[in-house]
Amino acid sequence: MYRKSDFLGEESVKKLLLKLSAPAIVGLLVQALYNVVDTFFVGIAYGDLAVQAIGGLTIAFPIQLFIMAITLTLGTGGASIISRALGAKDLHRAKKALGNIFTLSMILGVLSGLFCLFDIEPALELFGATPGIMPYANEYLQVIIAGAIFTIFSMSFQNIIRAEGNARFAMNVMLIGAVMNILLDPIFIFGLDMGVRGAAIATVISQALSAVLVLDYFTKGKGSVPLSYGMLKLDNGIIKEILAIGIGPFVLQASSSLSMLLVNVVLALHGGDVAIAVYGLMIRLFSFVFMPILGVSFGLQPVVGYNYGAAKFGRVIESVKLAIVTTTAIGLAGSMVMYLFPEMLLSIFSSDPELLNVGVSAIHIFVLGIPLIGVNVIGATIFQALGRARQSFVLSIARTILFLIPLLLILPRFYSLNGVWMAFPVSDFLAFSVSGLLILRENKKLSNYPHT
Repeated sequence: MYRKSDFLGEESVKKLLLKLSAPAIVGLLVQALYNVVDTFFVGIAYGDLAVQAIGGLTIAFPIQLFIMAITLTLGTGGASIISRALGAKDLHRAKKALGNIFTLSMILGVLSGLFCLFDIEPALELFGATPGIMPYANEYLQVIIAGAIFTIFSMSFQNIIRAEGNARFAMNVMLIGAVMNILLDPIFIFGLDMGVRGAAIATVISQALSAVLVLDYFTKGKGSVPLSYGMLKLDNGIIKEILAIGIGPFVLQASSSLSMLLVNVVLALHGGDVAIAVYGLMIRLFSFVFMPILGVSFGLQPVVGYNYGAAKFGRVIESVKLAIVTTTAIGLAGSMVMYLFPEMLLSIFSSDPELLNVGVSAIHIFVLGIPLIGVNVIGATIFQALGRARQSFVLSIARTILFLIPLLLILPRFYSLNGVWMAFPVSDFLAFSVSGLLILRENKKLSNYPHT
């Protein structure tokens, strides 16, 4: 019997990767845009206090990343199970995994939202919030935490939708949510004079809309795997496999959150409010390079998972090579744009002379390792899709935990503020080296299997 997902093993790899990656890239770029729009409107709204307000969003961002880490655990772990189950024609297992993802999303979403009931200022101070930045970080983050359930649910299930091969619908969900956020931002920030709290409310409402759309998709049986309420009961075997595979991307995202927290603390010591604001803007600009790389990895995951499950190893190797070339080209192009036009890009958000001076110097150092990042991201994706939890875990922690965090503790002692910026390209190079080695070993192993 022909299933909706069977095209993953039949269409040409080039066409397939483009077909699945392009919608993800578009959706992720729009998602990056509305994060930038948040910062843009906040910068306008606060005028002379723009540096402190932008710094507040920067301090809050690692917490948002941690919430996203939860979604990646559920989404990538579940996506790997579902794509391999579809490749093996095991619909029952795919439905069981989907039901478990639904239940886990609800539980973790409610638990995350409870943290808005506590005073988070002591934690923010520990995370690098200066007295000038603290009010903005606290005001923004309280709302984001309260709405965490919508973020966890919508983003987890977008990964599942992509695992079915329906990247276009996942893109549309992100587009609709992003456009909603962009439209609501000026209304809440300026029209209702709510400032950073308004930016957060707009974000939560947009995520709630996305959650409604993905729930409608699964409950009405629009995808390859319908949501069956008889499958909502938690299964220990499924949960263990989701966690085993999802721990890699969770650690990748959580370690990014941890590294950002550490960067903010180090920047508070060596550069103050301006350096923290620069870092926030730099990360937002970098997202326009990283999101397309991530989009390619999203497109690659179901291709690798399905074809590996169907024992079509030649197609796995071909898709991986194409993804690495594509992401490296994206990284190179993005780093060149940021390196050549840093002042123009930063001035979109603020014309503060000190911010521009510090920012130009920071970007010139930061971008040097960007062309290497794609190999690390693709490497982690390959092993997620193959169900190789150990290799996925190693590559997920390589850039941040193994390399970036130690470098952030060492380099600033010798090079002060520049040492913070230098830690990024050095860690990129080291993670690239480890990822390349593991990918070559896996490629050799797959090459020795019989190809179909």
